[in-house]
Amino acid sequence: MKAHTKETQSTMTPEKSLEYLKEGNVRFQNNLKANRNLLEQVNDTSDGQFPFATILSCIDSRVSSELVFDQGLGDIFSVRIAGNFVNEDILGSMEFGCKLAGTKLIVVLGHTSCGAIKGACDNAELGNLTAMLAKIKPAVNAVTEPKEEDLRNSKNLEFVDNVAAKNVLLTIDRIVAESEVLAEMQSKGEVKIVGAMYDINSGAVNFYE
Repeated sequence: MKAHTKETQSTMTPEKSLEYLKEGNVRFQNNLKANRNLLEQVNDTSDGQFPFATILSCIDSRVSSELVFDQGLGDIFSVRIAGNFVNEDILGSMEFGCKLAGTKLIVVLGHTSCGAIKGACDNAELGNLTAMLAKIKPAVNAVTEPKEEDLRNSKNLEFVDNVAAKNVLLTIDRIVAESEVLAEMQSKGEVKIVGAMYDINSGAVNFYE
């Protein structure tokens, strides 16, 4: 499989881009890999890059977008931050990826048993981590069940995963609300913004469509 060129990128649509990621995740789950020469892709992308998707995911060492979607060099922009939330810098990076570099799809990828989500559920405090986790708290508060305080913590993995899913959806809302550039591109059908959840037990990605 060759690295994307300007010509192949131009043939990508938001729907086709999403299908590429789905197919890649199926290969990953089945321990298959597309036939690609990474060193050849280094050479092919030395004069430019033409990725088709921008993926916002957690820094979790088990959730590398390039691996779980079986993509090569030059295929995706990978934005990673604990808890996969957005801020001004990340929105700017996404705007670059879509408006200037030509990606057709934004994926906000959460994952099960997320440590950042657990920290937010437990009101963890540690240096700069305290302020970072505060950005995830709206998702914790938005999940209203269970109401019992002793069940609203990291020991309740169902609650943790529900918060992770809500965090993905709230992040998408923020992207559209806080980026006029991306909101306009979405309204014109130039990009698609979707949420997804990676299961650390199976390797499967469930897309929210």
